[in-house]
Amino acid sequence: MPPIFSHLRERSRKNEELPMNRQEGKYFHTATLMDEALLLLLEQKEFDRITVKEVCRKAGVNRTTFYLHYENMNDLLEETVSMINERFKRSLADVAADDPTGEVLTREKYLRPYLGFIRDNARAYRVIHRQDHLFHSQKTFESFYESIFSPAMTRFGVTDAEKKYVFAFYTQGTVAIIGKWLEDDCRDDVDTIIGLITRHTAGGGNDS
Repeated sequence: MPPIFSHLRERSRKNEELPMNRQEGKYFHTATLMDEALLLLLEQKEFDRITVKEVCRKAGVNRTTFYLHYENMNDLLEETVSMINERFKRSLADVAADDPTGEVLTREKYLRPYLGFIRDNARAYRVIHRQDHLFHSQKTFESFYESIFSPAMTRFGVTDAEKKYVFAFYTQGTVAIIGKWLEDDCRDDVDTIIGLITRHTAGGGNDS
């Protein structure tokens, strides 16, 4: 089964750093297959129409294996959402660690790896964009609010009273631009999308 999410083969940082025995490795590999199977099925239909049987068939596992990992389909969805959010955060972690200003996702050098990550995982992100009621993209941005967005807005001169509005404008505008980009199969290059985001959202600019 070809992976829909190119980074999905990597499990959590905790699991990568801790040594795993063969049984643990098999457990996480099987969980990965079921995450991938769910994303593949979500390309075709709504979540509430997907069955355990379909996930098992797509992942190449049996129902007993499914229930060793999850109580139900909602448990699988929750794990898949957590995995995607973790991969998203980790795609920014290296550049964020190198930046003393905290202006991640507001400047070109941070937008570039972020957009490259989305482009490399376009199939998965098209699913996320179409079924955002399952994946809650805005909540992912909100998890960055205190550590990234609020300090960045302070540096741009945004008052505390204005921050919630600027944050909504920036994040929802960025998601809308990326959604259109995904609908067009990411035909425009990353530089074009960076330009759109930096020109048309608060605190634009184009440093590197």
